[in-house]
Amino acid sequence: MKPVILAGGTGSRLWPKSRAALPKQFLSLTSENTMLQDTILRLPSETCSAPMLICNEDHRFLAAEQLRAASIEHSGIVLEPVGRNTAPAIAIAAMLAMQNGDDPLLLVLAADHLIGDHTAFAHAISQAEKLASTGKLVTFGIVPTEAHTGYGYIKSGAELENGGFAVAEFVEKPDLATAQTYLDGKQHFWNSGMFMFKASVYLNEIKQHNPDIFAACEASIANTETDLDFLRINKEAFEACPDDSIDYAVMEKTQSACMVPLDANWNDVGSWSSLWETNENKDANGNACIGDVMLEGVNNSYVNAEERLISVIGLDDVVVVETKDAVLVANRNKVQDIKAIVNKLKAEHRSEFEFHREVFRPWGSYDSIDNGERYQVKRITVKPGEKLSVQMHHHRAEHWIVVSGTANVTIGEETQMLTENQSVYIPIGAVHALENPGKIQLELIEVQSGGYLGEDDIVRFSDRYGRVK
Repeated sequence: MKPVILAGGTGSRLWPKSRAALPKQFLSLTSENTMLQDTILRLPSETCSAPMLICNEDHRFLAAEQLRAASIEHSGIVLEPVGRNTAPAIAIAAMLAMQNGDDPLLLVLAADHLIGDHTAFAHAISQAEKLASTGKLVTFGIVPTEAHTGYGYIKSGAELENGGFAVAEFVEKPDLATAQTYLDGKQHFWNSGMFMFKASVYLNEIKQHNPDIFAACEASIANTETDLDFLRINKEAFEACPDDSIDYAVMEKTQSACMVPLDANWNDVGSWSSLWETNENKDANGNACIGDVMLEGVNNSYVNAEERLISVIGLDDVVVVETKDAVLVANRNKVQDIKAIVNKLKAEHRSEFEFHREVFRPWGSYDSIDNGERYQVKRITVKPGEKLSVQMHHHRAEHWIVVSGTANVTIGEETQMLTENQSVYIPIGAVHALENPGKIQLELIEVQSGGYLGEDDIVRFSDRYGRVK
């Protein structure tokens, strides 16, 4: 069985699903691991092979670093040049899984789900395996615990011989009264967005019901490029692919859909209020706090401080989230409306929609800690043994000050070694490179000055990470 992990997500970092790809050393949402790591580590190793990861090209180094940090072996990280929803992503995975003549069972999972009971999860996987082996397309239906209006529902049909149920119908997110009738009737289950089926069965269904998706995905993998741990599919072909979910494209149209119930303390962590609901360490007033937080007269609230002290006074049922990029303050019951804020950021072309203050690269990361007219200050971290590209800038000069570790700095034909408290100046137009030759992390402060400080003012001459054609 091959797990296929869908690790996409874009938008504001105040939106938990976009934070599902944060490295391990950063604030964890639900455990000591990131949610991507937890998604893979909870899989039953005796039945699951190395996972295949599908993620956006912009998240490639985040995803790879998380797998490396958790010592997780994988069978490939497939990069989507643009988002086209789950149906095409899974089709790409199925086609790649069959390239060597295999026809594996695919276990399709999102990277941002919380599952508390791993034993129950493993049992549900075992049940689904029996059904999927017979040609069924299996979805996992969550046993509902409340009349939830934020989830789609699956109505169960006849009980099947190998366990599970036929799918009678898929239902859109209901109003509260309808959701209550679903809960009372005990025939409806939350739609989890997790699936299992043979690769060939899924491809036959997508070809039958959505031939345009099949053709676009087939063209996308006809000309792929390998880049380190990553597989790049053809951008032009994939951009032409219709945007559709697996639910609409396949599951609601197939005659082979069935459902396995799952009662495993599941939550899709679709909003910050979900983290309040699932937090097991609330204080006596029902508050869930992470980071440096001080409360006075606050009840039933979620406060997440990433960078600095957050104080909240005299408020109930609120969500407060502080990150390097922005701060969110919302009523806990209205936090889903953050989508409206994200849309406004996009419409106004705000930098917060496109860029994070901290940016991750294969060699480490940089954090833009200050900027102003004609200058920018960054904290640069380089992992042991890694090297930035040999490059130059047309519009900016740089000063590097080593905070800790050892740096090999090349400027033109000259290479010098710098240690703590030493610095160097790189003039405009000078060809230069930075390397960490040591065994510990290199940290330095970079001060840029010049008329243009954009990241696109980089001319690369050589690069060990394949960023120079």
